[in-house]
Amino acid sequence: MSGTTGARVAPGAAERRRAEIVAEIAGLGLPLPGSLVERRTRCGNPRCRCHGDPPQLHGHYPTWTRKVENKTVTRTLTTEQAERIRPLLANARRLRELVSELEILALDQTNDR
Repeated sequence: MSGTTGARVAPGAAERRRAEIVAEIAGLGLPLPGSLVERRTRCGNPRCRCHGDPPQLHGHYPTWTRKVENKTVTRTLTTEQAERIRPLLANARRLRELVSELEILALDQTNDR
C-alpha cells in the first residue's frame, strides 16, 4: 500500500500501515542527505587530451552535494568514500518517502473527522 494514490484508507488499515512505517523507520540505518554524482572535467592545459576533438575528459570524480545552513556544499570524494555513503544516501531517500506517506495518512485521518 503506497498511500500516494489519493484513495481513502480504512482507519484500521491506516493504523496498521502507520505501525509498519514506524517499524521500518526504526530499522533504517543512519541517513545522510544530499546526492552523489560522477563528474568529468576539463583541465587548464590547452595541449591536454581533454581539449582535443573529440575531448577525452578527466574523471570520473564522485561528488557529494548537499545543503548546509541554506548553502550548497560540494565535496569531491574518493571512490571508497562514495561507496561508503551510497547506502546512507539511500536511507535518507527512503526516510523522506516514509515520512511523506505518514503525512498522507495523517491528512486522511484529519479529513475524516
